[in-house]
Amino acid sequence: MKTILYIIAIASFFFITSCGGSTTVVESGTYEGTIQKVVPSESEIYLELANGDVLELYFIEETELTKDGNEVEFSMLEEGQKVEVEVEKVGQRLDPLTVKIIE
Repeated sequence: MKTILYIIAIASFFFITSCGGSTTVVESGTYEGTIQKVVPSESEIYLELANGDVLELYFIEETELTKDGNEVEFSMLEEGQKVEVEVEKVGQRLDPLTVKIIE
């Protein structure tokens, strides 16, 4: 029985670490980067900055998403797009206030 629990614990550890990856928490401000991953079910994006840091951003009710000055839906976001984000650091969380699709 202990062996089975040990195997489940090891498998869970590898599953959790392979899904999450490493993300960075930055200070409040404006950042530009490339969308690495879009998770529509969570209204979440992973943004890779020029220095290689990855930001994990969960859209909040107040997040304003625009392209060419017009408000657009979350479904317009795609991996590989360049975006500019204004984030607010709240503890260890980053709230995206604005997200502008650049290309």
